[in-house]
Amino acid sequence: MNRLAIIDAEARRFAEVLSHTPADAPCPTCPDWTASDLLWHLTEVHLFWAAVLFRNVTSEDGVAAVERSKPARPESLADLLALREGATNALLAELRRLDDAETRWSWWPPEQTVGFTRRMQTYEATMHRVDAEIAAGLPISALAADVAAGAVDHAVDVMWAWRPAGSSYRRAAVVEFVATDTGQRWQVDVGAAGDWPRAVRSQDHQVVLASATVRGTVADLALWAWNRGGSVEITGEPASVSALDAVVSRGM
Repeated sequence: MNRLAIIDAEARRFAEVLSHTPADAPCPTCPDWTASDLLWHLTEVHLFWAAVLFRNVTSEDGVAAVERSKPARPESLADLLALREGATNALLAELRRLDDAETRWSWWPPEQTVGFTRRMQTYEATMHRVDAEIAAGLPISALAADVAAGAVDHAVDVMWAWRPAGSSYRRAAVVEFVATDTGQRWQVDVGAAGDWPRAVRSQDHQVVLASATVRGTVADLALWAWNRGGSVEITGEPASVSALDAVVSRGM
């Protein structure tokens, strides 16, 4: 997929929607935020990662310096929208300049690369665009099938798979996700790492132990996994469904 085009398009749609949404409108998918908070958040995100890439940040010290350099939050909507546009353009310029294999800091220990940031920002821009549409009371615009499938991958392999330091993973169930429109399937081990509900991609090559199943279009699976709605059908053993719900309901 053309990730730069996706980030650009999703961020533009995000800003367009929020430019016509009351600043104090609540954001149901991010309950502590208003529409203005949501706009500032993605602006901060793009400023931060553009700086990490530009400054060749590879350590926590560099991250702290980036955080200190963050500009103040603009007071007016017009100024905030302008800052968002500049932040997104700076991020895209760095992603255009750099190869995925180049080393850069990320919060995900297994992968300290530009490629991680490129993938993460694809799904973050997409899901925050969804947040903006929900906050504005608009229908959710379509998710492309490849973006939706990638968002499910990222949920399983990164967002749910993170483990607290020193913890070990305990599997409680195996759940199969089935995309009813594309035929894609994910076999997911659901359990816990310490006190944290966690899930990881199953190492089994065939689904032989699945005790619960989640079915929906690939877009609905993505929205459901990222806690942005999504109409899915969940069936299976009650204990397995409960273990899955503990992971999903915790959020990203």
